Amino acid sequence: GSEAACEQGQEEEAEDRLKEHMDSLLDKSAKTRQAALQSLRLAFSSKTLSEFLLERRLMLTDSLEKCLKKGKGEEQALAGTVLTLLCLQMGSGPEGEEVFRSLKPLLVSVLTDSVASPGARQSCATALGMCCYIAAADLE
Repeated sequence: GSEAACEQGQEEEAEDRLKEHMDSLLDKSAKTRQAALQSLRLAFSSKTLSEFLLERRLMLTDSLEKCLKKGKGEEQALAGTVLTLLCLQMGSGPEGEEVFRSLKPLLVSVLTDSVASPGARQSCATALGMCCYIAAADLE
């Protein structure tokens, strides 16, 4: 019993940290946003969080959109990576498709922006390819 309670407590603590990181994506400081993106990248790539993310995907998608639009170089590259991982977490269902469809134009925009950093462009190209493979319902 106490082992399960301990595990439950750890899970709630981890979810609270994830919520803090998601909130930090809207911070004015680029360093804070980048740190939050790195933490989310680590969390999304080490644990299945689809249940937790399902109800927060719209807020997270909006935050990633802001990071891609307003961020520079490293921040855009990290946002592309986190977006790819979010798509993987959401899977090939309607939720994953919705995330992909909402951010696809922005990914293409960063990818084709000759002023964007090579790292940001590469990350957006990877995100576009992976998300398209995982979540695009339209075969084209």
